[in-house]
Amino acid sequence: MIGARPTLLIILALVAGLTLSGCSEPEQPPLRLGTVVWPGYEPLYLARTTNELPESLTRLIEYPSASEVIRALRNRSLEAAALTLDEVLTVAGEHTPLKVILVMDISAGGDVILAHPDIAGMADLHGKRIGVESSALGAFMLTRALQSHGLTLDDVLVKHMDVNAQESAFHAAEIDAMVTYEPMRTRLLQAGARELFSSREIPGEIVDVLVVHQSVLDDRADELKRLVDIWFDSLDYLEQQPEEAARIIAQRLKITPEQVRASYDGLVLPSRVENQQLLGGPQPVLRTTIQRLNQVLVDARLLTHPASGSDLIDGSLVK
Repeated sequence: MIGARPTLLIILALVAGLTLSGCSEPEQPPLRLGTVVWPGYEPLYLARTTNELPESLTRLIEYPSASEVIRALRNRSLEAAALTLDEVLTVAGEHTPLKVILVMDISAGGDVILAHPDIAGMADLHGKRIGVESSALGAFMLTRALQSHGLTLDDVLVKHMDVNAQESAFHAAEIDAMVTYEPMRTRLLQAGARELFSSREIPGEIVDVLVVHQSVLDDRADELKRLVDIWFDSLDYLEQQPEEAARIIAQRLKITPEQVRASYDGLVLPSRVENQQLLGGPQPVLRTTIQRLNQVLVDARLLTHPASGSDLIDGSLVK
């Protein structure tokens, strides 16, 4: 009997442990975050490569087009997504409760309209075939470019195609021009394409943001806060280790490290302090941008129900 007591104690301890583990809350699955290929989103993938962004926290899912990211967000196959602000407005306008929690980048030349070299300028696009992704960004970019040069959508032939199909269509002369962005911009310019218009001409209008479902922010704020902190750490790495960061990013974007660094010349990556100004305080700067975008999208018949900037912005996680 004396020898049996330790065995009994061990059994009781094991049973107690099983009981306690059965009462603990199950771990949350990773946050699913959808993106397309775009230099402004690469700090996320950089953080994953350097092991700063663990798979247990966030699973990055790369889609071939923004349209597919939007579809997955609508269907709740994603908890979070990296999208342009105008794309977010189209989803929020369908009464989907969303929150913008981070401004990732502001395009200042990274989004462009490229054409075959025999097309000298925007005026020469009259009657031409233009490849445009079936997303709010593609339509918005083309609409604003045409407006800036006295043209309308009725003056051109819009060919809807995913961005990953544009490059081959361009080389096959199936389209005369396209609305595109980095890294395809760099590759096509090298191949002889002519740049007719860029987001530099509409400053502050193309903004990439991290957006989440309202319910995800309510239930998983701590995880999202950690994700936002990792984002800013990755921006620091990009600034402090530019050569190594460019080498890592180049492997994913399939361009050279030099071209990676050049691609960031067309982007502004707001710091934490700048994010606080954009998203926080009684008058967030991004609210004014949303009001302007709402008007442009409504006028272009891309939006029927404008989204409220007050309801859409949450600056609590960038503090």
